Amino acid sequence: MNTERNKRGILGGALLAVALCLGVGNLEAQEGRKALSNPAPAYPEVAKRMRLVGTVKVQILIGTDGRIKETSFVGGHPVLVNAVEEALKNWKYAPSSGETTAQLEFNFHP
Repeated sequence: MNTERNKRGILGGALLAVALCLGVGNLEAQEGRKALSNPAPAYPEVAKRMRLVGTVKVQILIGTDGRIKETSFVGGHPVLVNAVEEALKNWKYAPSSGETTAQLEFNFHP
């Protein structure tokens, strides 16, 4: 039983590492605009206590000044959505001559 748990822990860690690596590269490909400031959302304490895991998907509209003008959440638990919403307030992209849309995914795991 302990061996089974260790295998799951190792597999989970490996999958998380792969997801993080893929996620960073994927964000740049989706956005098309360089992020100047993109702090990761904090994992809410209540989500940790609930052992809540999941993905939040959000579509954003980036203004010409590089600030996020609009957010439209496509999916995710409300507790995790709130964390992403707060983090996006601090995101900033390089200025551009036009507005840009991007779809982002944030994965939450303890």
